[in-house]
This record gives sequence, structure tokens and C-alpha cells, in this order.
Amino acid sequence: MHHNLNLARLWIALLAVSTTAVHCKTNSQDVSSLNAMYSSLNSPSKLSGWKSGGGDPCGDSWEGIKCSGSSVTEINLSNLGLTGSMGYQLSSLTSVTYFDLSNNNLKGEIPYQLPPNAHYIDLSKNHFSGSMPYSFSQMGDLNHLNLAHNQLKNQLGDMFEKLNKLKQLDVSFNSLSGNLPQSLKSLKNLKKLHLQNNQFTGSVNVLAKLPLEDLNVENNKFTGWVPEELKDINNLQTGGNSWSKGSAPPPPPGTPPLKKHSEKKKKKSVLSGVAIAGIAFGILVVIIIAVALCKRRSSRPSSHYIEEEGRSKHKSFTSQELPRDDVNKVGILVTGFKSMDSTSIDVQALQKSPSIGVSSSVSDCVQSFNDNEFALRLNSKRSASSRVTSFSLQELQAATANFASGRLLGEGSIGRVYRAKYADGKVLAVKQIKSSLFNGGPPEEFSHIVTNISRIHHPNIVELVGYCSEQEHMLMYDYFRNGSLHHFLHLSDDFSKPLTWNTRVRIALGTARAVEYLHEICSPPLLHKNIKSSNILLDTDLNPRLADYGLASFHQRTSQNLGAGYNAPECTQPSAFTQKSDVYSFGVVMLELLTGRMPFDSSKPKAEQCLVRWATPLLHDVIAVEKMVDPALRGLYPPKSLFRFADIIALCVQTEPEFRPPVSELVQALVRLVQHSTITMKEDLGAFGRTDDFDD
Repeated sequence: MHHNLNLARLWIALLAVSTTAVHCKTNSQDVSSLNAMYSSLNSPSKLSGWKSGGGDPCGDSWEGIKCSGSSVTEINLSNLGLTGSMGYQLSSLTSVTYFDLSNNNLKGEIPYQLPPNAHYIDLSKNHFSGSMPYSFSQMGDLNHLNLAHNQLKNQLGDMFEKLNKLKQLDVSFNSLSGNLPQSLKSLKNLKKLHLQNNQFTGSVNVLAKLPLEDLNVENNKFTGWVPEELKDINNLQTGGNSWSKGSAPPPPPGTPPLKKHSEKKKKKSVLSGVAIAGIAFGILVVIIIAVALCKRRSSRPSSHYIEEEGRSKHKSFTSQELPRDDVNKVGILVTGFKSMDSTSIDVQALQKSPSIGVSSSVSDCVQSFNDNEFALRLNSKRSASSRVTSFSLQELQAATANFASGRLLGEGSIGRVYRAKYADGKVLAVKQIKSSLFNGGPPEEFSHIVTNISRIHHPNIVELVGYCSEQEHMLMYDYFRNGSLHHFLHLSDDFSKPLTWNTRVRIALGTARAVEYLHEICSPPLLHKNIKSSNILLDTDLNPRLADYGLASFHQRTSQNLGAGYNAPECTQPSAFTQKSDVYSFGVVMLELLTGRMPFDSSKPKAEQCLVRWATPLLHDVIAVEKMVDPALRGLYPPKSLFRFADIIALCVQTEPEFRPPVSELVQALVRLVQHSTITMKEDLGAFGRTDDFDD
């Protein structure tokens, strides 16, 4: 009997141990993110169970954390008197759908990236300052966003085009200003919109067609009239604005009564038929003229691929005729625009955008002359010692329309980038660095950074043109019309042409040479810390130009260094970045070139969302590599080149940083890849004056 009792106790003990052993530990990325968040929140004792390193949030029931399996799905830390900031790894919390830190004492800027798949975000009643991050524009699952009662300022960015699930938006009681962005029209499911107690200007006509049930625009600086469509809203509050007195002007002659859309559609169909016929005829004439001009300038026929099209278009002004650093530095289309050749014109773009008119298509064939002429004039303005030009704040305000949202090219963790356009045709990209990044730094820090960046000259690196240090700190760069690699790979539409395999290899090699220059030629060596496809711009020959270099000290202070999917696994803190982590990020870019996929894509099945995690086990499998290659290539690639490219990627994205090769070895490997490729590739590149890029 005694023996049986002991045996029973032993079984109970073993059962307890085995239960503990099989308990599912929390996903390591989620743990790392919460650890960083805890430290940023000044490690409050009231968050029971939380730790600054390690732990098991799901298994140990951390305060405010809910899980599904081993993934954190909800973070609710509302009304706990928390201080500090939110941390810099929030984009790694890919399973979090509910995120509430409202009614605390959090300060600083809202991190550039938040949990990317969140449905519900509430950061209201804190002390957040700065702008509303543009990265909200990519959060397509969001249906509730509350940023009310903070200290947010600047304009409300044009960031709502993809947020068609958003039902509630509250940015009231801040210091937001400027006109309402046009992309608000895209919020087809928006029921509640609170904009009260800000400094918004202009009209509210952009809200007229939304299905709103609760609208508050009180205490702003709105002008004009409240649209008739909004007056039927049950909960409508409009007081405290500068509305025009009297009744609104009558609609233009022929405008149908409100809410009678059937008659409007009939009239529109008749008119649109005539209009389309006229536009088609006009475009046909333009195409004939453009084709004639392009053929006169090039004996080579235009190919299906943009690589060959770009060459024929600009053949008269190649790097053989101008100094290499001066070739096509200025003028470009950045993300959101598309490349157009003489045989493929986007009719919708012509109809919608006055800035992309028919005349621009005709002048495309001679545009390179104007761009290069300006590049030469600009370089002649710079002194022999490569000192950059000082720009006044007033001059930049005029060139960017007072930093209007329509001139916004993008936003990163360091600041926003605007397009500056001058009366003489000059176009620059203006990077406006967040003022908070200078807090606590020496006064001469900015001038020191400008001096260092101005010394960097390489054919594959974006050139610094100037700076401004009046009230704000800004850097001016050459502006490339073809946009970024991210745009070509992920945002192109049916009218765009894919990058050929040859061009993709050339982009990888050029980018590697740029990183090699920073790591091994510059003295002291420079870390980039922000290598990603959106920071690789393409000139008119589709050669890569690496941007955002020389700013590593700022990245170390930001809440988020890179977008999801680019960070090396060892980079749990900004200070952990090394040359090896730059190599990892470059490997991710090469994976994008190989697969055409984004580094992190929540629309994919869960096992395929993280590109590196999905692709790495397959990179040495010949059959698997051929299956993962970008479908846009339509099978047009040399198989041996493809497999060698995959082998180089595998070296870069290894988990252990010490096993990743230095970038100089990657350059040599890519050069050998080209040399072993077909004669067609060498002739292809040689015909454009680039054979020197592929010789030992």
C-alpha cells in the first residue's frame, strides 16, 4: 500500500513536470518587443510579470497581455499612469490586433511603426508630440484609430487611401493644421470622425460622400460651406469655424439634384464616351509623335522590358559622354508615380493628374538633356572642395509650397521627405529631420554631419546637394525620376514594365559596391543601418543609388530603425547594428530582387509572411528556388545565374552574424556571377557603357 502511494506521488510529479515542459513559450520576437517596450516605459513596477529581458508573457500572464497560442494578440495598458515612450520594436508584434495605451503620461513622438496588423489602436490622452506617422497608411486592417488629446502637430498626411476598413477616426484636441487630405475620400466605411479642437483650414468638401453618422469639426479654421450631404448626419457638430455667411452658391448649371445618382450616371456615360474618344485620338497623335522622336534618337527597337526601354530613350546621353558622377542626377518620379514609355501611356494618369500631362510624354525623349544640363549647372555651383550649398528656409518653403502634403514623398523614422520644385525646372528631395533627434546633442552636431556626408562621392550613392539649419534641420539631395526599387518591385501596376534579370543583378552589384564604399573605403568606416529597397533609388539608366547614408547616429535614437523584415535577428537594440547587420539587410534586398516579394507581407499565409523565414530553408534547393522566383520575370533568366544569386543571399541572411561575409566578398561574388553568365548579358551591359563594372 505504501509502495503504491509513493508510486502515485511519483506519477503526479512527473505529470506536473511534463505539463510544464510542454507549455508553449511565447514567440521570441514578441518577448523581445515587450522587453524593449518595458524598458522604454521606464520599467514601471505596476506592470506585474513584465521583465526587461526574457520571460514568458503568455505563460506567466503579464499585466495587460492576452495571447493566442504562443503569440501576443492584445496589449491593453490603459489608465496605468505609465511614463516614458512605447519602444522601438512594435512592428515585430505581427499578431497583435488590439493595442491600447490610452490615458497615460507617455511622451515623445509616436513610433514610426506600430503593430502592423492591428485592428484597434487607442493612444489618446497622452502627451505625444510630432506628426502622425505616415506608416499608418500601410495598416489595411485598421478599423478603430484614436489619437485624441495629445500634442500632435503639422498636417494630417495623405495616408488614408488603403484604410478602407476604418470605421472610427478621432484626432481631436491636438494642434493639427492644414487642409484635409484628399485620401479621406477613400474611407468608404467611416462612421465616426472627430476633428474638433485643432487648427485645420480649407473646406470640408472631401467628407461629403462618406457614410458618416457622427461628425465633429468644431473649433477649427474651416472655411466655405458645410456640404448639403453632411447636413443629414444625426450627430453633426460644426461650430467655432469661419464658415461663409449666407446660403451656399448654386451648383453649376446641369448639376442633378442631390442623391439622384441614376440620372447622373446616364449623363456621365454619354459624356465619357465622347471624352474617351477624344482622349484616345489625342493620345494616338502623341504616341505617333513620341515614337518618331524616340526612334530618331535610337536605332534599337523598344523591348517589352523597362531596362531596354530606358536605354533607348536616353541613349544620346550615356555615361560615356558625361562624367560618371554627373549622369542623370536630377529630376525623378518617386513612389506613387510610374514610368511611362513612348509606346505605353497610362490613360487614367493622364485624366487624373494635371502634372502628368500629354506634353510630358512628348518631351520624355529629350528630358535627359534637361536633367543632365541642370546636373552640370548644379555641380558648377559647388566649390572644388565639394562643399554643399546652404539653402534658406524661405527658399525651401517656396519650393515645397510650404511643405504641403501634396509634396510629401514619404516618411521614415528620421523625418519626412518633400519634393522641392523651382521655377527654373530644378527639382530636389528635401529631408526634414525631426527636431526631437537633436535633443541633448551638441549644437555643432548637424554641421558635423553635413561635413561628413558631403565628402561621400560614389556612382552608386545619392549625392548631397545642400542643407538648411534655420529653425529646422534639412538635407537636400538629388531627386531621381524613376523612384525607388521598392516602387518597381512592389507598387508597379499593369502599365509598368518589370525589371529584367540582368538589371536586377546590376542593381544588387551596384548596391553592394555602395555599401562596400561606406564600410571599407570611408575613413572612419560608416554603418548605414537602414538598407532597404525604398532607400535604393534608380537613375534613368536603372542603376542603383543608395540613399539615407551617414545618418546612423539618428537611427540609434529613433524608436524604429527599419521596416518589418529587414532587421538582423541580433538587432534587438539600435546600438546593436554592425557591418554584419548591414550585410543581412542587403541580403533581404537581394531576396526582394529574386522573389518580387516584400520582406513582410501580412496578406500571405502565416508561414510565408516573413520573407527571410520562408525563403532561407529553400535557397539551396534548385527546384524550390525556381518556384520562388518573381513571376514578373516570366521565366526569362539564366538558371545558373539564378542559383548563384540564391547562394549569395543564403550567405547574407545567416542567423549568426559572424558567418556573414564582408561586403567586399559579396561584390566579388556578384562580379563572378556576371562573368559566368551568358554572352548576352555581357553584351547587354556592354552596349550601355557599363562593362567596366564587371571586370576584375
